[in-house]
This record gives sequence, C-alpha cells and structure tokens, in this order.
Amino acid sequence: MRKMIQGRLSVFKFESFRKYKNIAHFVTTNEGWVSGSRPRFTGDREIDFSEYRKELALSCQWDVNLYIFARQTHSNHVAVVSSENSLSAVPDTDALITNEPGLFVCVQTADCVPILLFDPHQKVVAAIHAGWRGTVSKIARIAVQQMTDSFGCDPVHIIAGIGPSIHMHAYEVGPEVVEAVEANFRNSSALLKPSLTEGKAYFDLWEANQTVLKESGLAEENIEVMGLCSFEQADLFYSARRDGVETGRMVSGIRLL
Repeated sequence: MRKMIQGRLSVFKFESFRKYKNIAHFVTTNEGWVSGSRPRFTGDREIDFSEYRKELALSCQWDVNLYIFARQTHSNHVAVVSSENSLSAVPDTDALITNEPGLFVCVQTADCVPILLFDPHQKVVAAIHAGWRGTVSKIARIAVQQMTDSFGCDPVHIIAGIGPSIHMHAYEVGPEVVEAVEANFRNSSALLKPSLTEGKAYFDLWEANQTVLKESGLAEENIEVMGLCSFEQADLFYSARRDGVETGRMVSGIRLL
C-alpha cells in the first residue's frame, strides 16, 4: 500500500495495482474534505452528498457524472453497470462491476470491508462492500462469479485489494454473527476468537474475505490486504463503531482507463 495526496484528498492505493497502467483506483481517508467532516456519497437527498462527490471528482480530475455508487443495504446483491443503464447510485446493491472504460465504480465504508477487483486479461473491475452480513453471505464470491459469467473472467487472473476496515481485536460480535460464521465457513475456528462475554466473539473480517476470495479461485498471491484498522486509526479513518453510525465514510473506487 502507499499513501499519497490526490488533489486535496489524502488517499491510499494498493501496491498490487501499481504495475497496471490501464486502471485508476483510490481509497479515501478522513483527510482533506472541505465540505464537512462527515462525507457521504449516497442518500435520500442530493444536497447531503453532492458536494462531497464534486470534491472527490475534482481530486481525481474526472467527470463527477462518471462515478457510480452502490446504494448499500448490507445485501449480497451484485450489479453490472454501464453508461447505458447506470444510475449515479444503484439501489439495493453492495457490489458493482463494469468493463466500460471511464466509469468509476465505488463503495463507501466506515468499518465494513471494501474490496476492489481487477481482471487484467478481460479488463473488468469491481467494487464490493462487505460488512458481516455480506461477508458471511459471501458477496465477494458472487461478484467473482458474475465477472466470470458476464465477461468470461478466469478467477486465477483476478487481482484483489482489501481496504481499511475494523480489525478483529476491535470487532466483538454477538451470537447471531457467531452462528452465521460457523454455519458458512469451514475454518470458522480461525475466524472467531472467544470473548470474555458469554456467547460473543471477535470476528476477523479480513481473513474471512480472503477465505472467500481463495474459495472463489483467486490465487493467494493476488490478494493484497491493506492491513489498516478503521477503528484504531482515528487520525485517518471514520469508524461507525467508534464514532456512531452518523460518522463520515471512506470511498473505495476503481475504473478502467
């Protein structure tokens, strides 16, 4: 990973994507926003997010109308988007895929896991939002399968970047989550660390999503984990668990050039 200044914003980028000259990507932080301290990028009222989108577009030097966001609902719904059928926000969706150059597909997070995918052979990109619900319902696997079905991608060629999100040591979950992890992951004992509170445990979202990607056919060496905890690093990231659900959001986006 590397941190850099892009326009007014401080962003992180994945090392594994650096050698590819036909994509652009970013993961924003909480640094550099001038429209307010709680950036949002979708919502019921355009006034709540339009200025932040303009700031993002200005920093990336790209047309604001070419940014497409998932209107996230913690589902495992995946959508393929293009300039012909795209909206600025795709409803009830937590992952976006495109093979159309110029379209930035984006998700927003504040503890959940952002995942960016790129197939350099078929030239397809995806942005995924995986909270605990998306993780246990394996939205990343669904996205990889959609890339395969729609565009002929071979998972062994796909490059993945897992961005900043809450780390295991700060992510205590209740019995509902523990049961869902145990029901959906054969390696659940490696993903859950017992808590001192009966029925609860600490859940490793990073390792869980790596597991999903490897099960989907990605090579382990093609999966980069940024390894930054949104909860712990208040100087860089928003965290819903630390600051409340009304806090700001980071954006993870990727496009083909």
